[in-house]
Amino acid sequence: MRRLTYILKRILQMIPVLLIVTIITFLMIHLIPGDPARILAGEKARESVVEALRVKMGLDKPLWEQYIIYLKNLVTLDLGTSLKYSRPVADLLLERMPVTIVLTLFSTLLGLLFALPLGYISGLHKDTTADHAIRLSTLIAIAMPSFWIGLLLMILFSVKLKWLPAGGWDPSTPWTMFKCLIMPAFTQSLMTAAILIRDMRNSVVDIIKQDYVDFARSKGLSASAVRNRHILRNSLVSTVTLLSMRMAALLGGSVIIESVFSLPGIGKLTYEAISARDYTVVQSVVFVFAALVLAINLLTDILYSFLDPRVSL
Repeated sequence: MRRLTYILKRILQMIPVLLIVTIITFLMIHLIPGDPARILAGEKARESVVEALRVKMGLDKPLWEQYIIYLKNLVTLDLGTSLKYSRPVADLLLERMPVTIVLTLFSTLLGLLFALPLGYISGLHKDTTADHAIRLSTLIAIAMPSFWIGLLLMILFSVKLKWLPAGGWDPSTPWTMFKCLIMPAFTQSLMTAAILIRDMRNSVVDIIKQDYVDFARSKGLSASAVRNRHILRNSLVSTVTLLSMRMAALLGGSVIIESVFSLPGIGKLTYEAISARDYTVVQSVVFVFAALVLAINLLTDILYSFLDPRVSL
């Protein structure tokens, strides 16, 4: 019951945060130089046509009135119509959201597969050759830009070896979808894995020195029990925090990765909308991303109570 009450309180706390997000997004997109009506009508369109289009889009109204209309539509889940595609924004989001979510989850999974064992090994064997090699690898991974890694992977696996498609999206079978995802997911997961490895390693180094670990060993617990119950579980608390932040960063980073690999996700849609000054799409995408980040933070806080019983909701 306490957990349910906590979840309801956190959901209510999200409302003012999302409201602030809508205000900032609305102001930023409307203060950018350029006229959406002119862009939509074309550079050679007559001024009367542009003005009629501006009235139709509601751009002739004061800014505060435009925001009130936008907010009313948002409450009723009416996200408006895309200026570029002439389709409801909700349909565009539902069509492209699965690609971004699958890419983010796959990237997170790959990052964890690298981070948990390597960070744990590095922490257990502090200042050894393995530890130095792992730490050096993480520094290299953090220093390399993701788009540059993606281009290198395309040159190697698509142009030279011809093992994987250079870009695009083919969900016809699980195998073809996997082939389309593996390079962008690996590109996105590298920095996540590197950051998590360093955090995991430092947590393990600190926890090994704690008195309760020595006490567990003195009770005669097996090495595997000490590792799993005391070292690994406690080191995951800070890693979960960082992982939630990285998942939020992966959602934002999808704009670059999806553009590089031509994936039809929310990130590529955002890039296209910004280029065309399709403010209805940009506002909706930012709002959805903000809601997803808040949901990830909520799930992280709930997970804390399972990892560490001392954490009180």
